[in-house]
Amino acid sequence: MDSTVLLYKYRSEIALAVTFTYGARQDEAQTACAEANCRKLGIEHLIIPLEFIGQYFQSSILKGGADIPHEDYGEGNMKSTVVPFRNGIMLSVAVGLAESRGLDTVLIANHSGDHSIYPDCRPGFIKAISKAATEGTYEGVVVASPFCNMTKREIALEGKALGVPFEQSYSCYEGRPKHCGTCATCRERKEALQGFDPTEYEE
Repeated sequence: MDSTVLLYKYRSEIALAVTFTYGARQDEAQTACAEANCRKLGIEHLIIPLEFIGQYFQSSILKGGADIPHEDYGEGNMKSTVVPFRNGIMLSVAVGLAESRGLDTVLIANHSGDHSIYPDCRPGFIKAISKAATEGTYEGVVVASPFCNMTKREIALEGKALGVPFEQSYSCYEGRPKHCGTCATCRERKEALQGFDPTEYEE
């Protein structure tokens, strides 16, 4: 949902969008949404497989992982959904791709609600990996996180103003055809989109 708002907000500046598949339960649904939105906006879209993550890493959101938490979003119950250093791995690939394409910035749509749970969504991490990207590339590629200090509700309202088709975005960690409506990320999505939520939920 957050990445979709990012795509629409910066569509005039985005030269390339990237989806990483890595063995998550929601890979197929999220990839289909990304393809549809990029096609609508006329933005080139690459799908890059990182299947080793699903093979060797541990997280409940990976296929074959432990059960997905179905309580409210919080550090205690959501820690199992962390994919260790996922953003670090994906951003490293994206930075290399950016330099290969002659691009100078990589955008990521993490937000303030992620900070307490996901270490690689925190401002300190974004600052550190952007410095590493700049130091490690000839052209000084930077990593930018325009939503880093925004809440998910604020992002949703921004998307509403932009006319983002939220029905063409996917959040559910269960990866079912319809959002389950009860897992922690579905609950967070409901709160963010309250009053204008087009999502079909199972419950």
